[in-house]
Amino acid sequence: MKIWKRAAVGMAAWSLVAAPSLLASTQVQATNPAADHTASRISLLDVFVPPVTSPTAKSVWTAGQTVEVTWDTADPPQHITNSKGAIYLRKGDRTGPMLDEGFDILKGRQEVVVPDVPPGNDYRIVLFGDSGNFSAPFTITEGPTGS
Repeated sequence: MKIWKRAAVGMAAWSLVAAPSLLASTQVQATNPAADHTASRISLLDVFVPPVTSPTAKSVWTAGQTVEVTWDTADPPQHITNSKGAIYLRKGDRTGPMLDEGFDILKGRQEVVVPDVPPGNDYRIVLFGDSGNFSAPFTITEGPTGS
């Protein structure tokens, strides 16, 4: 799992932290005396990036079907900046529509209804909470009434 850390002052500054054990050793220092006042107000926020575990590359969804999206919630950071999730459908390089929002990101699963979209094998789920995380590409087939 990857955890992103950002400074919560002005423009967000991002740095990848490869292991949670490194979080405790991350420090923010002012680079000049005039910035000391700002540096004292900087707080680091943990950004949770849980990997999507379902759908997988072998998944086949049907338009109109209720399905479950799942993600790995093992080892979340202590202070998550945004605990409310949103799930979007993505086809190719376009994201939308939103399938659900406002659920607890630490729940690790959420049921959604597959929208009536054109059949294809290049769909992905995008899970938003602290950040966006993509599923593997999967297939959506035509529902009983057609798309």
